Amino acid sequence: MEENMQPCGFKQLTGANCPGCGTQRAFILLLKGEVWESICMYPALIPIIILFIFLIVHLLVKFKKGGIYLMYNFILVMTLILGNFFFKLFI
Repeated sequence: MEENMQPCGFKQLTGANCPGCGTQRAFILLLKGEVWESICMYPALIPIIILFIFLIVHLLVKFKKGGIYLMYNFILVMTLILGNFFFKLFI
């Protein structure tokens, strides 16, 4: 799988990491069972997966306050993505 990873176009053009850099590597680490390494590589990956799973289940089941939970999870995911981006950008 590592040989077939797609290169980041943003990083190729600018030389800087994009907000999604590390997602593919973190997903491969997660598939290998290396959860902590995956979290260290890209902290937002697991919350993103949870967000999509909850979204699909909510569309099928229609939870009473599912939209609110999706909004809070989305805010968490965006905070993690931007926090990781700025952390890697400045450190």
